[in-house]
Amino acid sequence: MAPLEGSGSLYEVAQSENQYVETASTGSARRGRKFRWWRLVVLGLAGAYFLIPIYAGLKFSFENVAGHFSFQAFRNLPSAPGFTAALSLSLKLALVTVVASTVLMVPTSIYVHVRVPRLRRILDVVTVLPIVIPPIVLIIGVLGAFPLWAKSSPYLLSFMYVILAMPFVYRSLDAGLGAIDLKTLTEASRSLGGNWIKTLWRVILPNIRPALLSATVLTLALVFGEYTMASLDLWQTIPVWIVQFQVSSDGNIQVAASMLGLVGTWILLIIVVSLDRSQSRRSRRKLGAS
Repeated sequence: MAPLEGSGSLYEVAQSENQYVETASTGSARRGRKFRWWRLVVLGLAGAYFLIPIYAGLKFSFENVAGHFSFQAFRNLPSAPGFTAALSLSLKLALVTVVASTVLMVPTSIYVHVRVPRLRRILDVVTVLPIVIPPIVLIIGVLGAFPLWAKSSPYLLSFMYVILAMPFVYRSLDAGLGAIDLKTLTEASRSLGGNWIKTLWRVILPNIRPALLSATVLTLALVFGEYTMASLDLWQTIPVWIVQFQVSSDGNIQVAASMLGLVGTWILLIIVVSLDRSQSRRSRRKLGAS
């Protein structure tokens, strides 16, 4: 059968189908590749705002009395009067705060996501209150209402720190739970015979591990940086010790302790992120191998 008139040969039709037709460019991609100089200016100003004070603090802490480079301040820090006791108290408070926040917020967040999702809006408002209410108001109310035996224990600060850390812990857990299909995972675990404890331990917690680690790091940073409540409750934690340390004796030690806390928090955050990424890579490799 001969081809239709005006349609050309079969070879010409096939060749025309294989030709690449250029799409009309709107110019948006080209405009997106342009260098935005104001972004570099904003990043430079933000970096200078944060890095210049840190550089000045590190430079001062690594100097001796004569102004030369020395590790003398860091070597004398453990033997400084009151430092070991303040560090031990801060570590104990941090441990109790992390455990209490995890035990309180993890089941609550999971229950709200699974059973009563309508309460998420109410919890969003409630968990913001510790940010709105100043810590000095909270601690004065606690000291006026609690009995003497509770105020005489330093672990009262841990429960106050749980309230202060609640916005950060809940937001982290809420984001982690919202990123997974929690209802399907829970129903699948229950249909296979797992109770709530096994479902929580073997199914939900491994899936929200990054969110749980983020909440832990934020809680530790808050405990090691909080000053107002510890000072008014008359307990000498690391921030209180830094403020009350006699600068006239050795100001380099005071700055060295501040820099050690700041850099230590950064190192802890980097370690947590690295461990989470390495665990995620191992999980992906196991899934790929299977």
